[in-house]
Formats: sequence, C-alpha cells, structure tokens
Amino acid sequence: MADFITIGQIVAPHGVRGDVRIYPDTDFPERFLHMKRVYIDGTQYEIEHASFHKRVVLMKLAGINDRNAAELLLKKELQIPRENLTPLKKGQYYVFDIIGIGVYDLHDHYLGTVTDVLKTGSNDVYVVTDAEGKETLLAAIHEVVKSIDVETKKMVVDPPEWVE
Repeated sequence: MADFITIGQIVAPHGVRGDVRIYPDTDFPERFLHMKRVYIDGTQYEIEHASFHKRVVLMKLAGINDRNAAELLLKKELQIPRENLTPLKKGQYYVFDIIGIGVYDLHDHYLGTVTDVLKTGSNDVYVVTDAEGKETLLAAIHEVVKSIDVETKKMVVDPPEWVE
C-alpha cells in the first residue's frame, strides 16, 4: 500500500449537490486546482472540479451527489500518495519528514527527537524532546541546524549556549 500524505480535511458539506468544503493543510494549496484524484480512508475519488472560496477549497467528488453523501465525509482527511508531493528545493523539508528525527549536537551527543514544528512566521522552530520529556526549542536557521538527513533520520545542530 502506498505511503499517503494528508493535504486537507473536509470541514463541511457545501450546497445540496454533494460538494464539500476542505481546509487545506499544505504549503501548496494551488495543487487542489490541478489534481485529478484524491484518497479518503484509502478509497480513491475522482475530482470533478475544485475552486477556492475565501480560506477553503470547494470540491466536487465523483460519486458524492447529494448533501447526505457529503455529510458522511465530514472530518475525513484528503490524502495523496507520497510520490505525488510537490518537489521541494534543496534544504527544504516536509514537516512530516522532520517529526521523529533524532537530533545530535556537533559532538554527536544525542539531544532528543523532534516532536513538533512551530510556525512562527519568520522561521520555523523545532521542538526537541529528550528521554526525560524535557523540551528544547531550536530555531530552524542555518546558524543552528547544520544538517538534516531524512533518510537516516538524523539532524545535526549547533545549539545556542543557553541550551544545556
């Protein structure tokens, strides 16, 4: 079975013809306008049309032809296979590839695991949790994060002096 990635969630039906409102959970919301199919609970649905309305995507899925059918999809996640992800530039990573990665300092001392990524506006902040549950916040900037290898699940950082 393919590795599926969530790109949005159905938040409400829209109208009486089976359209749904989707809250996008992607850095590339324009993808919804060009997609041909999506997966919900492992079932493939063909997309008949999609458009933006304010902060949501309005979508019509083949086979969902009335409001009752659309309501059955409420709170379901829209997913795509990993191979359909938008390619990133060198040095950019998807959040789901960062969560769970081991974090080490420049001396290969284990600091913990990335348990969350906070979006602050200027730069992301990685929440690193050690074995005792202590959290350390590290700015996702070149001065702190020296390397990330998603294949080996290892991040090397040069933490600020105040980090023990």
